Amino acid sequence: MSVGRVRIAAVLGLALACACSWAGAAALPSTFEPTVGGALLCRSQLDNAYFHAYLSTAFGPPYKHEQGAYWFKLDATLWGKPVQEVMVSDDTGELVFVAAVADSKPDELAEAIRTSAGIRHRAVDASPYPLRVSNPGSVIAYQNNKSKIYCARYKPLPPAP
Repeated sequence: MSVGRVRIAAVLGLALACACSWAGAAALPSTFEPTVGGALLCRSQLDNAYFHAYLSTAFGPPYKHEQGAYWFKLDATLWGKPVQEVMVSDDTGELVFVAAVADSKPDELAEAIRTSAGIRHRAVDASPYPLRVSNPGSVIAYQNNKSKIYCARYKPLPPAP
């Protein structure tokens, strides 16, 4: 193969790789619900660096960084409910967390999770806007007529010297 053809093949390969990475950033990954949904339900280990990298790869960089979290805008569904934002903790606080805002009321989201994942979220009190908590520890809270679901854990202690 001539040097010219090798260069053209290399340029085309690079262009194809760029196009594939761009197309991948626009499409919802097939692993979104098991990966992010599992973390929100406290079914997996929480590693904020992992989730930041996963969301950045799938949806591009976070659109803001505030309140101890990186915020990602997206167009996705979890348990059949639309999700607009996912937040991942930064390392400024004592907790590691993953959170999402779903466009449904907390009781609707809790029922959708129970139906599709088998996990129940029970109201912790009889107030008009109670937190709903599952046995594994995920929490559903009211967020302006929407739901915020999150899983939070204290950071593990560093290894002993």
